[in-house]
Amino acid sequence: MKIIETSNISKKYVMGSEVIEALKSITISIDKGEYVAFMGPSGSGKSTLMNIVGCLDTPTSGTYILNNKDVSDMSENELAEIRNKEIGFVFQTFNLLPRSTSLENVALPLIYAGYNKADRTEMALEALKSVGLGDRAKHKPNELSGGQRQRVAIARALVNNPSIVLADEPTGNLDSKTSYEIMDLFEDLHSKGNTIIMVTHEEDIAQYAHRIIRLRDGLIESDTLNKDIRKARQAISATIH
Repeated sequence: MKIIETSNISKKYVMGSEVIEALKSITISIDKGEYVAFMGPSGSGKSTLMNIVGCLDTPTSGTYILNNKDVSDMSENELAEIRNKEIGFVFQTFNLLPRSTSLENVALPLIYAGYNKADRTEMALEALKSVGLGDRAKHKPNELSGGQRQRVAIARALVNNPSIVLADEPTGNLDSKTSYEIMDLFEDLHSKGNTIIMVTHEEDIAQYAHRIIRLRDGLIESDTLNKDIRKARQAISATIH
C-alpha cells in the first residue's frame, strides 16, 4: 500500500528579484512500512522535500498524496490537522519543553487530538516504555542525557500512532555511540511495522535505512535499495564495541 506519492512536485522561493528552485519535478512513492533516507549535500533540496512530505510546506506545483489524501493545496489549518494525525516528528534539537516532565512532553500531541487526561497519561507511559524510558516518566529534560532526550522525542512522535515517523537529522546532536543506539531503536520501531523517513547528510547513519533517495540540485540523483545494510551495521557496531 502506497503511503506517500508525489507527482512532479516543485518548490520555488522568491528572494527579491531572484527565483530559487529548491525542488524540480520530484516524483517518488513510498510504501507503508518502508524505511527510507533522504540524503544529499547542503542545498540539495532534501530539507525542502522533508518539509513538503511532513506537511510543513506545500509544493509550488505538482501533487502530493499522503495516505490517500491530496494534501497539495490544503489550508494551514487542514495541514496542521494532518500533521497531528498522520505524522510523528523527531528533530535534531529534540524540541522538548524544558519545564515539563518526559510524560508531559510525550502527552502533548494527545492534548491537541482531544484525549482526556487519563487516556493521555496511559498512552504516553506506553510510548515511553516502548523506547525503554518507562522509569524516566517524571524526569525533566535537564535530568536526562542527550540520548534519553531523543528517546523522549521519539516516544512523543509515536504516541499518536502516526502513519509515518519523520526524523530530521535525528543524531545530529549526539555522540557516535549514542547515535548508533538511537539508530538501533529506529530499526526496532521499523521492525514493528512503522514507516520511517529520515533526513541525514551522514553516510553511516543513512546506511541504517533500507532505501536511500539521494538528491542533488533539487533533483533525484538516485533511488536505490540498500543491499549492504547488514554489512554496514556490522562495520558500525565494530567501531563502538
